[in-house]
Amino acid sequence: MPKLRAAFIALAVVATGATPAMAAAPPGVKIEQGRTQPVFSYADAVREHVYVESSVDSDADGSLDRVRVDIIRPKESGPGFKVPVIIDESPYYDNSGRGNEAERKVYDAAGNVERFPLYYDNFFVPRGYGVLHVDMVGTTKSDGCPDTGGRADVLGGKAVIDWLNGRARAFGPDGNRVAATWTTGKAAMIGKSYDGSLANGVAATGVDGLKTIVPISAISSWYQYQRSNGVVYNYDYSSWLANYVDTDPEPKCAAVRARQDAEDGDDTGDYNAFWAERDYVAGSLARVSKVKAAVFAVHTVNDLNVKPDTWSRWWQALADRGVPRKVWVGQYQHVDPFDFEGRRDLWVDTLHRWFDHWLYGVQNGIMREPRADVQIGPDRWITQRDWPAPHALKVPMRPAADGSLGLVPAGRGSTATFTDVRQSETAMVADVGVPKPGRLAYTTGPLPLDLRLSGTPAVDLRVALDKPTSNLTALLVDFGDDTRVDWRRGQGITTLTEESCHGESTAADDACYRKVVTNVATRPMEIVARGWIDVQNRDSLSTPEPLPAGTYGRVKWDTLPQDYVFKKGHRMALVLAGTDSTYSGEAATGANVTVDLAKSKIVIPLVLSAPLTANDMATSRSMWVGPPEIELPEPENAFY
Repeated sequence: MPKLRAAFIALAVVATGATPAMAAAPPGVKIEQGRTQPVFSYADAVREHVYVESSVDSDADGSLDRVRVDIIRPKESGPGFKVPVIIDESPYYDNSGRGNEAERKVYDAAGNVERFPLYYDNFFVPRGYGVLHVDMVGTTKSDGCPDTGGRADVLGGKAVIDWLNGRARAFGPDGNRVAATWTTGKAAMIGKSYDGSLANGVAATGVDGLKTIVPISAISSWYQYQRSNGVVYNYDYSSWLANYVDTDPEPKCAAVRARQDAEDGDDTGDYNAFWAERDYVAGSLARVSKVKAAVFAVHTVNDLNVKPDTWSRWWQALADRGVPRKVWVGQYQHVDPFDFEGRRDLWVDTLHRWFDHWLYGVQNGIMREPRADVQIGPDRWITQRDWPAPHALKVPMRPAADGSLGLVPAGRGSTATFTDVRQSETAMVADVGVPKPGRLAYTTGPLPLDLRLSGTPAVDLRVALDKPTSNLTALLVDFGDDTRVDWRRGQGITTLTEESCHGESTAADDACYRKVVTNVATRPMEIVARGWIDVQNRDSLSTPEPLPAGTYGRVKWDTLPQDYVFKKGHRMALVLAGTDSTYSGEAATGANVTVDLAKSKIVIPLVLSAPLTANDMATSRSMWVGPPEIELPEPENAFY
């Protein structure tokens, strides 16, 4: 394989589970071209509901919570024809609704759902699936109190899987016991945001019968959702969200919310038992080591609601344990892949093949395809064998006393100081060439070629403070005019009036949804990656340790992950500052932060846009002096 010298890359910067066996199609199920076919009547489908008994009494009323499960399944399903199920468990069915059009459940006179939100029922029931829309504990028509990712939330969803497999009890509207005699017990969970987070949590219990999950913009650690290395994003958020999704009278669950406020540790920002219960990667209730289900994850790198580190940490932990997995990585904000412009048909087909494979055992080749679909521009997607890009090189970029960002460490004894003040990101990056007391800024020269960031930059500073702690913000910025996804406006999409249809319809529940287009904007700069830390949490999230005044200490942390192309001629910048008012509710400490430039850097995972030409190498040589050359393989393809 041709060799590529790492020095030239750096110089350019400056300038588990086994596949299921093929199963015989059950009577009535038709499979063609690796896909189940729509042979069952949607209009005639069975619509019913049950109440599954959880193992938790979250509202302390003396009775175990009962979880409302709304079911739609083929009329033919029963003891002689059992079907797998697709579950969307949500706390939002009677408040914010689901999907881009904010659909809520609509009930008929018998109390059964006649209009299910989203398209899962319209598309999959005719293809031989049951679809379950589950009201999360404490929401809509379920008993109990919302637990904001905690024990009651997770075990309520687990109970539904247990009921499908004969391990839990359920009751009909008349109070009589109901058995799920119509299902194989093989289940999938899918959903966006809180819904997908429930899927992660239930999978992390290791419950038998859950064969796959599709978490979209989902949380794997509620600490990471509301904290970054000790920095608090929002105060009293857990109780606020629990109250928002609970449409019962406020007094019912007031004690639960008060307990959340008492236990969440907002006064310190530290990781404690409250957050360990809500950590599905390495928590006390559920953890990734228990996961048996295959995972098809979707996340967007500009999602600053459910920030992408809650996905990337989960993704890496799944990889470390050999869990079968697939991913789509987009550039929008908090957007469902059904609403990625130009990819709706592909998304539905990919999801269809994924479910057919894991729930019906169809050998359709989906596990032999590239694992990752990645968006690298407003209208450009690529596939690669994993994410982040397997051939990304970790390139250390170092700040210098003259304000440059390069490969060579600053001279020994070089320092720079800023004050931790509360300011917005916009203020942090404004007039980047002008010294300001509340930030430091370092920039490269014009890049001689396109470079793609794929993965998670790591900030590594040596700092001294004149107070016990300080909040730190690191921003990686792209300076240069370009047309980018405008994820700030409408979360990156505009909804049209024209519709597309996916599945069968009835008068009460149609399968048609409005199309979208991607919002784009041409701007002179973009904040690409961002990350935050409280210095006293530099060594531990649970045990803070103030930095003695005037003493240097190493502070290392990751920014949020990204996938982004820096264009030729643009400049890359590192901005260091204190408290970020854009994303944190914390007050600034007022500490003076002195950075030892000689021992500070940001390490960026980069991929060449194309092999370096002789001219690129000459240009890079003439601009900079690089470190010793290291031999390593040339990328297999541009941007891979």
